[in-house]
Amino acid sequence: MKKNSIEEVLTGNAYPGRGIMIGRSADGKYAVAAYFIMGRSVNSRNRVFVEDGEGIRTQAFDPSKLTDPSLIIYAPVRVLGNKTIVTNGDQTDTIYEGMDKQLTFEQSLRCREFEPDEPNYTPRISGIMHIEDGKYNYAMSILKSNNGNPASCNRYAFAYENPAAGEGRFIHTYMQDGNPLPSFEGEPEWIEISGNIDELTDRIWNSLNEENKVSLFVRFIDIETGKYETRIVNKNK
Repeated sequence: MKKNSIEEVLTGNAYPGRGIMIGRSADGKYAVAAYFIMGRSVNSRNRVFVEDGEGIRTQAFDPSKLTDPSLIIYAPVRVLGNKTIVTNGDQTDTIYEGMDKQLTFEQSLRCREFEPDEPNYTPRISGIMHIEDGKYNYAMSILKSNNGNPASCNRYAFAYENPAAGEGRFIHTYMQDGNPLPSFEGEPEWIEISGNIDELTDRIWNSLNEENKVSLFVRFIDIETGKYETRIVNKNK
């Protein structure tokens, strides 16, 4: 697998949908997470990220234009002790509640499937970061239909122990724009991570399709102390 920059992966792809990137900063000091949302419909584009405790949630920018909140209003990021959960839907809560009951990341997702948005059957993508005693590891998951057949759910999980500095993994809901939208394929893409939090935020945001991008969240967590910095960018202001 080739390691690419985030610009190489995003530029030229008009609609990767929602995306999660997790990894480690180039200096090795920080656990890094990024999550973005995009939209093609008025309902999907009518959103912003807002802080919610240690996490974030989506919110309608103009409540009068909100038509169906079921798949677009949720908490993408929640923190459970030394674990940070990042997902593209309300399975954030499922993982949080499951792990709070001592289930594993994978076990917590057993009760969930892809989204019921026929004909796309959007995959549920999830990530979890675990930082403890100066050690860091993370895992990612995708739940998707069986090549567009909603009768079967394909479940994939990927675990990364002691991730190397300056690299990460990136998973997104769609391979590209289309109708229906083609689900992500393969293992999470190998991504180079460089620069500080502001530089990385700018690089991701500027690489997303101008018409379709909606919001971006980026967090750097100090692996030794657990303290973090967050950046949120919203197209709607």
